[in-house]
Amino acid sequence: MPRIAGVDVPAEKITWCALTYIHGVGRRSALDICKEAQINAFGRMKDLTEDEVGRIAAVIDRSYVVEGSLRRQVLQNIARLKDIGCYRGVRHRRGLPVRGQRTRTNARTRKGPRKTVAGKKGVKELH
Repeated sequence: MPRIAGVDVPAEKITWCALTYIHGVGRRSALDICKEAQINAFGRMKDLTEDEVGRIAAVIDRSYVVEGSLRRQVLQNIARLKDIGCYRGVRHRRGLPVRGQRTRTNARTRKGPRKTVAGKKGVKELH
């Protein structure tokens, strides 16, 4: 397994697909990386030489924010939103959907499992 940007990418996969295992590299950027490094994007990772893997790593280091630094950057952006107290920051703080989705129904991923609240029983008052 070649190691690129601190990630063991699978050797059996096609090159562009294996590069998407790196956090911050998607399909489009993986194809662009292969093109810039002058590597066949549709060959297998196991067929690459050490020099080619080094060229891929150099392109990623030079042009892309990936892995730990990208995760840190995202967390800092969310912390900034929380600190300034904007609407999006408040939604992050409360664990609710941030991008305008409805919450009356369907927000289970953000809100977590249902917390059932007992309703009022039809108790008759004695007078």
